[in-house]
Amino acid sequence: MSHGPRSGLAAVSAALLAMSRHLEVRDVLKTIVASARELLDAQYAALGVPDDHGGFAQFVVDGVTDAQWKAIGPLPRQHGILAAMLHEAKVERLADVREDPRFEGWPSAHPEMSDFLGLPIRDGEEVIGALFLANKNCEKPEGGCGFTAEDEELLSILAQHAAIALTNARLYERSRELTIAEERSRLAHELHDAVSQKLFSLRLTAQAAAALVDRDPGRAKGELQQVAALAAEAADELRAAVVELRPAALDEDGLIATLRTQVQVLDRAHTARVTFAASGFRALPAAQEEALLRVAQEALHNALRHSGAEHVDVTVNRRGGGAVLRVTDDGTGFDPHLTRRAGRHLGLVSMRDRADGVGGTLTVESAPGKGTEIELEVPGG
Repeated sequence: MSHGPRSGLAAVSAALLAMSRHLEVRDVLKTIVASARELLDAQYAALGVPDDHGGFAQFVVDGVTDAQWKAIGPLPRQHGILAAMLHEAKVERLADVREDPRFEGWPSAHPEMSDFLGLPIRDGEEVIGALFLANKNCEKPEGGCGFTAEDEELLSILAQHAAIALTNARLYERSRELTIAEERSRLAHELHDAVSQKLFSLRLTAQAAAALVDRDPGRAKGELQQVAALAAEAADELRAAVVELRPAALDEDGLIATLRTQVQVLDRAHTARVTFAASGFRALPAAQEEALLRVAQEALHNALRHSGAEHVDVTVNRRGGGAVLRVTDDGTGFDPHLTRRAGRHLGLVSMRDRADGVGGTLTVESAPGKGTEIELEVPGG
C-alpha cells in the first residue's frame, strides 16, 4: 500500500506523534489536517468543529493558500456533505462530490474538488468534528474514486487518535482557564490582606496628621512622612501583584527573566531580603516552566506572608535534562505533618499537583524554628 513519499505504519506513526506534541486546540487541529493530507496524499484537507448554531466554531484547512482562503469568504455552514458527516456520523467516500444529490455548491473562489473522503471525529457518542480530504493525487479509475478502502481505514485510525488529541487539548485549555481563575482568586486575597491594610493605615495616619497640623506641626510632619512611606509600600504591593498577573511574561521573557523580575519586585515590596540566582538552566517545555514559576510564586507567598523570614532565596539550576527549583527561607518554619492533619495546607496541595502534572518531584523540608526549603525537580522535554 503506497501513499506518496510516506506510507504504511511509518506514516501513521509520524502522524500520531505529530498530534501528541501539541496542547493548544488550534495547533492540534492544524496538525491533524496536515497529517491526514500527507498520509493519504490528497490535494486538500479540512477539519470543522461544529458549534451549536448550525455553523463551525473552528474550521482548519490544508492545501489552500491564505489568499485563497480569504477569497473564499465566511466559514461554511453545516449543510450538504458536511451535515451528513456530522449528523449521520458515517463515512462518505465519493467519486465526485459535485454529483452527489446533497451537494449545494461552494463560493466562486473555492477550489474545484472531485473525489472525496470524509468521516466524523467522535468522542464516544458525541461527534466533535468532521475531517475530509479531496482530490487524491493519483490516476483515477474510470468513473471511480481515487480514495480506496485502505485510505478509509487509515483515515479512521487517524480520526480515532485525533479525537483523543483534540479532547486532551480541550482539557488542557480548560485547566489553564481554571489555573488563571485560581491565580486571580489568590491575588485578590493577597491584595485584600496587604494593599487594603496599608491603605487603611494610610487613611488613619492622614486623619491623624490633619488633626495635628494646627496644634502640633512637628508631629503632623512626622505623620505625613509616614503617609508617604505607606503610600510607597502600597504602590510596591500593587506593582508586585501586577507582575504576578502577567502570565504572558513567561512566554515572552522565559522562566529565568520572569522569576528574576518578580523576585526584584518582591524584594522592594517587603522588608525581607529576597534574592534570586540561576545556573546552567536551559529552556524547557511550556508546561514544565509554568509549573516551576507557579510553585516558586506559592513558596514565595508563604515565606513572605506567613513565615516572618528575614531572608528568602530562590535558585534555579540545571539537573540532567531538566531543572531544580529551590525556595529557602529563615522563617519560623512548620511541621508539614501537623499542618496536613490540621487541614492547613499552605498551598502544598497545589504545589504537589503542579509537580505531579509535569512528572516532577516536590520536596518540603521544614520544622518549627528551622526555616523552610521547598524543592521542585522537573524533567526535560
